[in-house]
Amino acid sequence: MLERLGFEAPTLIQAQAIPVILSGRHVLVNAATGTGKTVAYLAPIIHHLLSYTSRIHRENGTFALVLVPTRELCLQVYEILQKLLHRFHWIVPGYVMGGENRSKEKARLRKGISILIATPGRLLDHLKNTASFTHTNLRWIIFDEADRILELGFGKEIEEILDILGSRSTGSVGNGNQLSSLSNFQGQNLLLSATLNEKVNHLAKISLENPVMIGLDDKKIQPAQSVDHIETAESDEDDGLEYIKLKKSSTGDYKLPAQLVQRYVKVPCGTRLAVLLSILKNLFEREASHKIVVFFSTCDAVDFHYSLLSEFCWSPNSQSEAEHTERFLRCHTLRLHGNMKQEDRRNTFQAFKTEKSALLLSTDVAARGLDFPKVRCIIQYDSPGEATEYVHRVGRTARLGERGDSLLFLQPVEVDYIQDLEKHGVSLIEYPILKVLGSFPLYGQVYRARKFVSLDLHPWVLYLQRALESFILTEPKINKLAQNAFCSWVRAYTAHRGDLKRIFMVKKLHLGHVSRSFGLKQQPSLVGQSFQIESKKRKREGKQRGLSKQRKFARKTRT
Repeated sequence: MLERLGFEAPTLIQAQAIPVILSGRHVLVNAATGTGKTVAYLAPIIHHLLSYTSRIHRENGTFALVLVPTRELCLQVYEILQKLLHRFHWIVPGYVMGGENRSKEKARLRKGISILIATPGRLLDHLKNTASFTHTNLRWIIFDEADRILELGFGKEIEEILDILGSRSTGSVGNGNQLSSLSNFQGQNLLLSATLNEKVNHLAKISLENPVMIGLDDKKIQPAQSVDHIETAESDEDDGLEYIKLKKSSTGDYKLPAQLVQRYVKVPCGTRLAVLLSILKNLFEREASHKIVVFFSTCDAVDFHYSLLSEFCWSPNSQSEAEHTERFLRCHTLRLHGNMKQEDRRNTFQAFKTEKSALLLSTDVAARGLDFPKVRCIIQYDSPGEATEYVHRVGRTARLGERGDSLLFLQPVEVDYIQDLEKHGVSLIEYPILKVLGSFPLYGQVYRARKFVSLDLHPWVLYLQRALESFILTEPKINKLAQNAFCSWVRAYTAHRGDLKRIFMVKKLHLGHVSRSFGLKQQPSLVGQSFQIESKKRKREGKQRGLSKQRKFARKTRT
């Protein structure tokens, strides 16, 4: 177990959940990310499959179904499952997900997959269109990272999947032809989530019957007489389990590892890029083996910063262009977002897992459930679109008891976000940014800034900002990426919802400073204008291609 999975003894959530899951009851698990929830539900399922009197075969079809929100999490759960099944070759693991070859997936389903991991959209496609997909012996349905599945808009797909499988709370799982040795085992649904909200409560209500709730603290528990969202059973004296009710609360504490050190840095908008690069340079030079994940709000922002960090070279000790230049950040840089090709996403996912020192730039596609070993620091360069997303981003570090750090970038007009997090029990301390900036030599000398010097006037920041703007201006490709990133960032900033909308207001921003945060010297109106011109040009070209196809079709029909 230590060699294959990295631990010998069960984590707390595993010790709590595994006996309950083995009992056959429906379960709702609310636990911090990185606490070993995947093994907590896979191990009992494998145990049950091994205990049947007659050995199962792949021709029997699918016995367990694991639903996950993203392709990367699908691959990760599949890898863990392979490790757990290395001695039990007759239990066949498999996965289906968007971006993969559907015909190959269909062939694998025809042969039979005992435990199937799937993303909701592709699973529903196979349930509707793949007649050879055998699921009459289905016994388990697991919703991993359930809140993210619903946030991505898969609510209707999930309800349709439950209807097709006959697994709503009023129905039963596995109708049809069954193995005689399995007929006494009732269907069991499991729902796992690091955060709870109304959508998760609704999914629990329609998919779970009399669930045992694990991992809820006292602040989320109330007496049975109070209003609840999930019907539960009476306490069972035989096993000592207490069935509790979920409190209706929108301000419950987030579950975060105790060993996670959480900081914030207040940075004026126009100096964000220079400060980010300075912090990254400091972290990688201070510690040779370092893994860092930086979260951005848009795919365009990831592409721009990836190209910039991969190519930005400068002369650190002189303004002379003739002096030898070097890469500003000498580390292996990777990127990950939803607009990449599936093969590139897979390669990035595997590379970052195996690298000892690397920087990953990503959107929230990497925020849920992914277990990257030895990630030391999480930087949220763009604040999360939902406050609950904060816990998932920082959950990529401080996993399974290891130490981790997180850093949240905030502009002066966004500092109220700290108070919003404090309502959920999240406490952040300020990052010593002036100390970090003062550690860099400028023109061969270390500049010791006084406390009253603001970041946008710091000599190091001014010098680095000029170097960035000059570099971006002379690189047409990166300049174009910067313009696209600026426009998409502004659109994403306006998309904050609910209480966050009063904190993240575009009207409070100086768009000229926003433009500088992408290393642009042009006026933002010109950047936006060029973006709009290109968008209209693409639309015109699309319409012209459509008209030409119609004309060709018309000529063919006439002839």
